[in-house]
Amino acid sequence: MAALFGSRVRRLRTAAGLTQAELGARTHVVSTRITQIERSSGAKPTLELARALDAALGADNLLVDLWPYVYREAFPDWSRAFMAHSARAVAIGEYAAHVVPGLLQTEEYARAVLSAGRTLRSDEQLEERLAARMQRQERLASPDQPDLWVVLDEAVLRRPVGGRAVMREQLAWLLATDIDARITVQVLPFDQGEHDAMGGSLTVLTLPDGSEVAYTEGADYGQLIEDPAEVRRYTVTYDRLRAVALPPLMSLDMIRSVMEDDYRAATVPSRSERRRLAQEQLQQSGGGQLRRGGGRIPRRRARP
Repeated sequence: MAALFGSRVRRLRTAAGLTQAELGARTHVVSTRITQIERSSGAKPTLELARALDAALGADNLLVDLWPYVYREAFPDWSRAFMAHSARAVAIGEYAAHVVPGLLQTEEYARAVLSAGRTLRSDEQLEERLAARMQRQERLASPDQPDLWVVLDEAVLRRPVGGRAVMREQLAWLLATDIDARITVQVLPFDQGEHDAMGGSLTVLTLPDGSEVAYTEGADYGQLIEDPAEVRRYTVTYDRLRAVALPPLMSLDMIRSVMEDDYRAATVPSRSERRRLAQEQLQQSGGGQLRRGGGRIPRRRARP
C-alpha cells in the first residue's frame, strides 16, 4: 500500500507539472521527504501530510482515503486483519479491562494511552497513531455506524490515565454517549469478583454477512480468532459479562459518581466534604445534625 500511495503521489505531481521541491514547498516538507514517499522508503506519511498532499495536488481525498491502509502496514498481520474487520463490522461488543476502548476515547486520553510503554519511536509516530485513532471514531457519526456495546471494568474508571483533568473529561464523554441509541455502556464493578475474561480485554465483531470474529488483547499481545467454534466460546463469555455488569442506567450513575468524587474539579468539594461543611455550618449556627439523606435533625428542647 505504501508503494501504491507513492505511485499515486508521483503520478499526480507529474500531472500537475510540479517538481519534488515545489511539492515539498507547498506541503511544508523537504524535497527528500517527497522522494521517500514516492519510492515508499523511509517513514510512512502522516495523516496530516496526506491531507496536505491531497490539497496541493487536487486529489479529491484520494490520498487521505489510501492513508489508513498505508498506516496499517506498520502492524502485524493479525492486527491489520482485526482493524479491517472492525472497519466494516455492523456490531461491536467490547470488554475493556484496563482503558477506555479507542472508539470512545477523548483525544487527550488517547494521547496518554498511546504515549505509555516503549513502542513509539518518535513524536511524529505518536501523532500519526493519534490521528488514526481519531479518524476511526468518525465511523460512529457516519451512516453505516455500527451498534457499539462496551463493558468497562471498574478499574478503567478508577485509573487516572493522563491525570485527573484528562480523566474527568473522559468520564464526561462516556456520560455523553447516553444520547446515542446505538451506543451502550455498562460497568463491571469490583464486587462482582472473578470472571472468565480476567486475563485481558475482549472484542466480538459481527460482520455484514452475520459471521463473527473475536479478538483478545493483553499488554504485549493480541490474538484474532476466526474459527466459528472458538468464536462462539468467546461470545458466550462476553454475554456473561454483560449479564453480570450493572444495567446501563446504573452504570451511568456509577460513572457520574466516580467523576464527581474521584476526579472533581479543584474548586468543587466531594459529596462527603460538602456534607462535612454543611454539618459544621449547622453546628456553628446552633442547628441540629444532618440526617444521612441530607435533612436536619432538630435539637430536642429541654422539658419544662
